[in-house]
Amino acid sequence: MKKIRLPALLCLFALALCACAPSALDPALITLVPPEEKRLVVCTSHKEEVYGPIVKEFQARTGIWVEVITGGTNELLEQIAAREEAPECDVMFGGGVESLAAYAGYFEPYTCSGAEFLKPGLRPEGDPWTPFSALPVVLIYNTKLVDEAELTGWEDLLDSRWKGRIAFADPAVSGSGYTAAITMLSCLPGETWELVRAFAENLDGALGDSGDVVSAVSGGSKSIGVTLEETALKGIAQGEDIGVVYPAEGTSAVPDGSALILGAPHPDNARAFLEFVQSTDVQALVVSDFARRSVRQDVADREELPTEEEMGIFDYPVDWASALKEEFLTRWADYTGEGAP
Repeated sequence: MKKIRLPALLCLFALALCACAPSALDPALITLVPPEEKRLVVCTSHKEEVYGPIVKEFQARTGIWVEVITGGTNELLEQIAAREEAPECDVMFGGGVESLAAYAGYFEPYTCSGAEFLKPGLRPEGDPWTPFSALPVVLIYNTKLVDEAELTGWEDLLDSRWKGRIAFADPAVSGSGYTAAITMLSCLPGETWELVRAFAENLDGALGDSGDVVSAVSGGSKSIGVTLEETALKGIAQGEDIGVVYPAEGTSAVPDGSALILGAPHPDNARAFLEFVQSTDVQALVVSDFARRSVRQDVADREELPTEEEMGIFDYPVDWASALKEEFLTRWADYTGEGAP
């Protein structure tokens, strides 16, 4: 878990000057120390390229000083749970819906203004968290090694001809990897654990991070892969040798979200941040700069992308995915040979 304390560093600088030469302290420096009512602590699993511009603009518009604590989704949620009696953070910014649902007891429900503009199926019952962006799961292939016609859908991932040639993020490490696995299970007929076993054996090893999928496929160490649309589009924009396939059986577009932490030390500022990230301005940024899809009906996605109807988006089984996760990871470790000997 990494803490980014730009405002706090300025505060310490001012205090150090005060301790060393109180009579010479410029009164202007005292204003660098924000009062509690102008502070906000955000825990985020987003990369800086996502949270950075949003936090900067939020500070500029509101005058609220933001301290950012970064880390993996599960790591941050465990820290929030551990600090239940004395929360340090105000907002959890990021994390897939399965993860947020599993920790819903540590969040205070909040309904943002304009919630009626959210796309159908993306707003959770009771508003325990606020959706931020929609993230379709897609298949990718190396354009130099694979013809597009060879890869059409989820069923191909169980074909022995791709054994050892599939790039897939380890669900035990990557939240998007677990989302992709549940999406596949939702689209294929058959008994759940037989499908998981067959897929795990066909993988011949998973990758550590979702970002590794694109580089493995583009570099040729793997021929095909499973990743988020956002990750694939960014890879293509950067010149990676990959193509995108939207599975014929359909796919999910699971949102990540933001949540107000129960007992947050700065709850009003936290609510202001939730309102901001779901505003039309930020949602337009989600589309234009982050290669993601907005959660709002009144913010259009990129014209060149297929519509939700064309992708065959289905309602992702959040409750089932959340309840299944512990057993899934235990069996996954066994099927991939990564369990206890």
